[in-house]
Amino acid sequence: MVTPRANWQAEVERDGLAFHTPDGIPYWNEAACYHFTSREIDLIEGTTAELQRLCQEAGNFIMENDRFDDFRIPAPARAVIRQAWESEPPSIYGRFDLSYDGINPPKLLEYNANTPTSLLEASVVQWRWRLEAMPSTDQFNSIHEKLISGWADIRPRLRGDRLHFTSMRNTEDAMTTAYLRDTAEQAGIRTAGLFVEEIGWNAQTWQFRDLDENRIQSLFTLYPWEWLLKDFSTEILETYEDMLWIEPIWKMLWSNKALLAVLWEMFPGHPNLLEAHLDGPHGMAEFVKKPLLSREGANVTVHRSTGDIATHGTYGREGFVWQALAPDAVFDAKRPVLGCWVVTNRGPAGMGIRESDGLVTGNLSTFVPHYFD
Repeated sequence: MVTPRANWQAEVERDGLAFHTPDGIPYWNEAACYHFTSREIDLIEGTTAELQRLCQEAGNFIMENDRFDDFRIPAPARAVIRQAWESEPPSIYGRFDLSYDGINPPKLLEYNANTPTSLLEASVVQWRWRLEAMPSTDQFNSIHEKLISGWADIRPRLRGDRLHFTSMRNTEDAMTTAYLRDTAEQAGIRTAGLFVEEIGWNAQTWQFRDLDENRIQSLFTLYPWEWLLKDFSTEILETYEDMLWIEPIWKMLWSNKALLAVLWEMFPGHPNLLEAHLDGPHGMAEFVKKPLLSREGANVTVHRSTGDIATHGTYGREGFVWQALAPDAVFDAKRPVLGCWVVTNRGPAGMGIRESDGLVTGNLSTFVPHYFD
């Protein structure tokens, strides 16, 4: 345990974290922190780079072996995904969620490659905490600088005179999008913002438009691709090459938990992977059954020798993956998940930690800062 800063609420609000105590429930928690050695940080950073490499190989494998059925990808979208993969449009970021007990190698739980949040907390908020609470230490955190550099890399490839940013109206998504927009502007990119429901379609020009009738030619969207295709399938698929989408449509593959089974199929026994299958537990004594597209721990079943634990939600109709249970990582009765960020073309960028009392990390799991010597 550590002593929180006397004015910590005002400090995190100054850095943009508006929901540090939503509905009276602590989300940001600086009464605790995680202490790593430099060797452990090197291990975590190296694992993040290795997983990104494996995912790149898995993307090629999926394309070459036409494995779209495993991911429940709609048939009309498959040719567009192939084209986008081959043309390598820009991507900005992703977050690997890892379990690490300090003894065994870090294990991949899933890859949030399309709509990852808790970014501002990992980048700016915990960095300022370290400067003020642990000034003689360091932190695995170059997220902010790498995001600005990543946007600078993307800038020459943008179409039109501005990059539009969009998300749903909920506080977390809007805050994450606002932060990403700020880093893009620091890279010299002109931006505009609107919510998803404000995206218009001009049937005469066959173009997406914003509220001022400006054509949307480059769009960052913090909105799942499967939902985008549900809302705008024909419009997107017939005009995809006329716009620049960030994240690109092929992120549907990496953000789908079927990826876990494909990775295990390709690299069985890899020290950073957990056994995973798409057609049942294959004799695993303890496992987690996850919907392919669920978020925030919804509709997850944890099967242990002592019984099952299940969460509720609206997912599961798309199918499931069965993944081996990671070695217990428990510290002071809390279970941390390491959210390890990558900035595309800039590699591993930092880490944010969410911890929970139970076996499933959900939307109420707290964010706890870290440092290393």
